[in-house]
Amino acid sequence: RRWLRQHECVEKLNMHAILSASAGQELLLTELLVTYAKIPVLIGELISVEIWKHKVFPVLCRLEDFKPRSTFPIYVVLHHEASIINLLETVFFYKEICESAEDSILDLIDYCHRKLTLLAARSTNGQIVTPTELCSEDLASPSSMQKQAETMEFEISLKALSVLRFITDQVESLPLSALTRMLNSHNLPCLLVELVEHCPWSCREAGKLKKFENGAWHVVPPEDQVKMTKLDGQVWLALLNLLLSPECQRKYHFDGFNKSQLLKLRAFLTDVLIDQLPSLVELQRFLSHLAVTEPAPPKKDLVLEQVPVIWDHLLKKNAGKWEAIAKHQVKSVFSPTEEELKLQAHRWAQTYSLDMMEALAPDKPRCGMCGVEAAKRCSRCRNEWYCTR
Repeated sequence: RRWLRQHECVEKLNMHAILSASAGQELLLTELLVTYAKIPVLIGELISVEIWKHKVFPVLCRLEDFKPRSTFPIYVVLHHEASIINLLETVFFYKEICESAEDSILDLIDYCHRKLTLLAARSTNGQIVTPTELCSEDLASPSSMQKQAETMEFEISLKALSVLRFITDQVESLPLSALTRMLNSHNLPCLLVELVEHCPWSCREAGKLKKFENGAWHVVPPEDQVKMTKLDGQVWLALLNLLLSPECQRKYHFDGFNKSQLLKLRAFLTDVLIDQLPSLVELQRFLSHLAVTEPAPPKKDLVLEQVPVIWDHLLKKNAGKWEAIAKHQVKSVFSPTEEELKLQAHRWAQTYSLDMMEALAPDKPRCGMCGVEAAKRCSRCRNEWYCTR
């Protein structure tokens, strides 16, 4: 019950963040998250649910004597990861949020790397979550929940891409260990090249091109097929941040393999693409220069490097206990009585009620001079609003 209350709070925070961002008033929420040091807490919770999905959830689905009255409680746990990553995607646009993550930023980088590696591997093997698969399963049994979890995993991975891009926006202020983790431990530039090459959010079905955007697959009309999507933009912006930053260029090892992978990008840098994102001209120049030069290898300084701890700590703490945890949760969490199910459903309905939405929605901004509703915000301080110029 304590965990369910915590999930409700995360869900309300997530809704508040979305409503605030749409109204351009997300500063108060970000300040509160920074002041109360909640970003490391959210990252820890995110990784906890990820481990549960990998270690406990498969055991639950294999238990022959587990015949739940409803799979709703399991769905809530699966949905918890999606809620947290969506909240982080909304707030990580701000430098202060990124800095407030402190050492847990390494754990978040590792999390994003795991998600993007899985995304790239599935797209390389042709295992794309297609529109047909999204609605092919009902949620009547734990085994069918695995399909729902895979579908959710795809959307979570796309959110992780956005979070990673926001982290790369702050390469100048990130700790040295974070840069080393992204460039050398995980070789993110080459992973991003894979995503450009195979484009997991795009597929062909019955001769029609479909792209995944805003949570759904859409048929792309012929005139829009060369149009850059938001997800395409996130990959290109992350590449710009990682390859053009002087500090990243100094640390990254441009060996034969890395160089050959990066030069694949030149085939995708068409005039049509550059017209949509003009800053890609700089990347095009950099790649042309890279093709005819041999960059100096990075200096091998003796560095005491920080390592992420949350994932390893949870795995070591619970090693060999996963089946026991699953059986305990079957009895204590995932086999609620009919009354408990009704109570949970009622609380869930309350969380998403219109009254709750209105309570979470921020007040409309008002002009600092005359007090009427304002549509424009000061580009310098980002706090004051005004109704006219």
